[in-house]
Amino acid sequence: MAKYTRIQVALEMNRTGMVPVFYHSDINVCKNVLKACYDGGVRVFEFTNRGDFAHEVFNELNKFSIKELPEMILGVGSVVDAGTASLYIQLGTNFVVSPILREEMAKVCNRRKIFWSPGCGSLNDISYAEELGAEVVKIFPAGQVGGSKFIENILGPCPWSSIMPTGGVEPNLENLTKWFKAGAICVGMGSQLITKEIIEKGEFVLLSQKIKDVLVIIQKLKTEYYR
Repeated sequence: MAKYTRIQVALEMNRTGMVPVFYHSDINVCKNVLKACYDGGVRVFEFTNRGDFAHEVFNELNKFSIKELPEMILGVGSVVDAGTASLYIQLGTNFVVSPILREEMAKVCNRRKIFWSPGCGSLNDISYAEELGAEVVKIFPAGQVGGSKFIENILGPCPWSSIMPTGGVEPNLENLTKWFKAGAICVGMGSQLITKEIIEKGEFVLLSQKIKDVLVIIQKLKTEYYR
């Protein structure tokens, strides 16, 4: 059963402004990354369903998170069907993120009051996702579906939409400014934030500091471009 309600997930996404996105088959690597992000100030983290036995890794990671990182809201991403969403809900995921928009996933998550964020690439997608109950929609791949201008243009006629770009987001002032100035409530970041080099060298203290630095930038931008 999820530890956090979908309302709590949405509020924390908005508050911190960043959701790290990560997958690794080694549970120890995942634990180190999750703790480094937690120590850096992250409170919402997306483990991606991208490898064989990923759900088994998530199961152990979620138990670790509940015991050692009590304020962390751990969820799952890269879920593309209702069956997989149900599997992770059974393992206690706090939210489900998808790169696509599928009605049957919305029904499964809504039935258990689990936060659900589908991938959207058009205003029609966003409108339908909101009709299905999505509080925050994911724009993916954000850099390819129109970038920050896409978000800005969507929020013109639909200022109530809450948008999280993922794909094409970089952990630097110039890039982040574009997204938050356009009206994003938070951003998703994967390999640009948690780099291959950091993982290979086990530089988890460095990762924590990197997270802190990025969150400082994001909080300044959210204050400046508050919606």
